[in-house]
Amino acid sequence: MSLFDGKRLSNEAFKLDIERMRRGWYTDKYFTNIANMLTVLSKQGYTYQGKDQRLPAGISPEGVACGDIEVEMQMFTRRPNTTIVVGVDKALTMLQHCTGYWEDERFVNTADKLQVWAVQDGCTVHYNGNPLNVSPVMRVRGRYRDFAILETPILGILTRASRVATNVYETLIAARGKPMMFFPARFDLHEVQAADGYAYQIALQRFNMDYASKLGPFVSTDAQGDWWGGYGGGTVSHSGIASFLGDSAEAMLAFSQVMPVSVPRIALVDFSNDCVAVSLRVCRLMFDRYIQYLEAGNKEMAERYRLYGVRMDTSASLRDVSVQPIGDPALDMGVTPRLVFNVRQALDTATESWDIPERLRDQARAFCRGVKIVVSGGFNAERITRFEKLGVPVDIYAVGSSLFDNHEGTITDFTADVVRVKVRDTWVDLAKVGRHAVDNPDFERVW
Repeated sequence: MSLFDGKRLSNEAFKLDIERMRRGWYTDKYFTNIANMLTVLSKQGYTYQGKDQRLPAGISPEGVACGDIEVEMQMFTRRPNTTIVVGVDKALTMLQHCTGYWEDERFVNTADKLQVWAVQDGCTVHYNGNPLNVSPVMRVRGRYRDFAILETPILGILTRASRVATNVYETLIAARGKPMMFFPARFDLHEVQAADGYAYQIALQRFNMDYASKLGPFVSTDAQGDWWGGYGGGTVSHSGIASFLGDSAEAMLAFSQVMPVSVPRIALVDFSNDCVAVSLRVCRLMFDRYIQYLEAGNKEMAERYRLYGVRMDTSASLRDVSVQPIGDPALDMGVTPRLVFNVRQALDTATESWDIPERLRDQARAFCRGVKIVVSGGFNAERITRFEKLGVPVDIYAVGSSLFDNHEGTITDFTADVVRVKVRDTWVDLAKVGRHAVDNPDFERVW
């Protein structure tokens, strides 16, 4: 599956649309045009007839059959600094199933004629701004017309998956090892969820390896876990609270009663724009139900009402009622450091005003102080970094659309270049100006 287990995913995971991919359905038309042209020239027995070839000195172009030209192509990104590479296994699967040509209505697969080198998903590549010093993630040698139409989908999956993975990785670094919920599904087409969730999982594994961490995955849809055997998790939505007439605590009690105990009880507390009051009410009612079952000897039912966390998702256009205006009003809007501090302090001191038997005081205090703080709503690596520098008591960050970011320092666009051609059994350098063949010590010979 990746660098972390030494295995590679197959089409059992990807479920490629093989028939249409073989016909160029997903391909930029200029690649299908060139593949068709080379096929026709091959049938005609065409050989190079020009006067301005760029072969190295001493290499004659005479008799070169352009229609059957074999090339060496390398795929790479120019994202600044470090990129977490993901999408290689799917790219290899495309080559495996869709390399070849059509003979009438029969597809002749020639993937076994290719020579392919690739890194593993989860490897890193580095770029310092010098286009002559890129780090290829794949190298393919073979008859160009057989795999020309695969350049578009191959670059597409490498770009998309590597961008998401690298953005996730950098966000995890910003969070200093705190858990991160993967919440971008609602911001893009559902068809990309499996690839995105896999990219998240690879980035998480890479972070754990690099930082000796043990973070577990948290994706929001089953589709995001499709390629690696994960499944979606989640708790209560704003619409769910509306279904209980805006009563956040009642919605949480009902959720706890019905849902399996394996689902963490995380209360959404911003529905009425009073996160402190709602957090306290939810916590008290959950504790009352928890202690009721515990003292009755029913530990299994008691665990259903253990409050795992509270989540704040205050709109950036609102100021929570617990946040008093100070200075620039814009600093008070949405989920702010002061709001988080307010909620944490309220939970930690909640039992001081509870009318409960003294014998339950320590247990109640531990219950409240064990409630985690989850924040969501417009968080990205930069904003998380600010929270962490301020020591804001956030336990879990939920991050969404910023993980798709693709501008300036996050541009991860992959490209591919032909860097060598085969002339009479000899591989000779032939790249466009500004590019040349580059090796990667992490390359593995795939086939």
